[in-house]
Amino acid sequence: MGNTETVSRGGEAMSPAAEVKSAVTGFMNDFRGFKDDIQKRLQKQDERLTMLDRKTTNLQRPALDRGTDFDVPHRKAFNAYLRSGEDDGLRGLELEGKSMSTAVNGDGGYLVDPQTAETIRSTLRATASIRAVANVVNVEAVSYDVLIDSTEAGAGWADETTATAESGTPTIERITIPLHELSALPKASQRLLDDSAFDIEAWLAGRIADKFARAEAAAFVSGDGVDKPTGFLTYNSVDAGTETWGELGHVRSGADGAFAASDPANALVDLVYALGAEYRANATFVMNSKTAGAVRKLKDGEGRFLWSDGLAAGEPARLLGYPVLIAEDMPDIASWAPAIAFGDFAAGYTVAERPDLRVLRDPFSAKPHVLFYATKRVGGDVSDFAAIKLLKFAL
Repeated sequence: MGNTETVSRGGEAMSPAAEVKSAVTGFMNDFRGFKDDIQKRLQKQDERLTMLDRKTTNLQRPALDRGTDFDVPHRKAFNAYLRSGEDDGLRGLELEGKSMSTAVNGDGGYLVDPQTAETIRSTLRATASIRAVANVVNVEAVSYDVLIDSTEAGAGWADETTATAESGTPTIERITIPLHELSALPKASQRLLDDSAFDIEAWLAGRIADKFARAEAAAFVSGDGVDKPTGFLTYNSVDAGTETWGELGHVRSGADGAFAASDPANALVDLVYALGAEYRANATFVMNSKTAGAVRKLKDGEGRFLWSDGLAAGEPARLLGYPVLIAEDMPDIASWAPAIAFGDFAAGYTVAERPDLRVLRDPFSAKPHVLFYATKRVGGDVSDFAAIKLLKFAL
């Protein structure tokens, strides 16, 4: 029969080529069925994962939106209170327990909504005041205590045979910074409040922040400590190197009420190095605009200006390489005036404040206007006298 063979299949003879073709066709059909089965299984698995993901998201959503769940109704209720005096919404938030004391009538008003409060805090931080370089802490009490080790414990070398002398006991200074009530009293007409296009919260935040910033800035520099913070210039100052705890050290300019006629920049160099090395790395010059105008004209022995402006937007100017804070409440250059301060204010001055801000609406005292009595509690005091030095314009 030669090389060609036939195979009987179903009573019919099949050639080898037909048999291969039939086998391949069967394999492909089986493969397609397997492929469809795999795709169905993958699709079901994707559906199960999607459902699981949705359940997980739904379970997590309340935790993620917890702050928003409170902030939104609080803001709406606070807005209604400012415009019309309606405080049922704020009282309801307190009764439902969604806030820690939203309504505080006994303390004189309602807590400002979080967004408005943050706007005010941001403005205060950005204001040119000692707050910008001081140590700022939030407290819940009526005062804040600072403990300062004003001396060093004794230390010495010893060997195995020599008796070791007792170390000296360090002296701990305790400074208590009481918190005082700072208030502002902006007012607006009821007609303006009834205008829905008027952004009452932005207006109120701007007015309160402006009043607070000006009052704080003055008190941190020269406040007498009576119902206000104690300013660092309130303390007595003596020649640098002779001061004791409770006094600030000062350097003299070399002329009464002016810089010295010869080598005027030397006084600034002396001021820098009157400050301890541990404070100089974080030190800042503080002066008002008039004093800055006089200082920026000064040159060194080679004719170079001591003052250099910031290289980038928002960067402070520098004097002898140290940043300069322009605080308008610093005194002008005059006889014996401490017109320039230099120090590490983060170590030397502490601002303590409560984080809450309250507003009381008063529609009766200034008709037809509505008064908004805003209050917060803040205090400030020198926390390390060695961290601040003064330049006095005197012989």
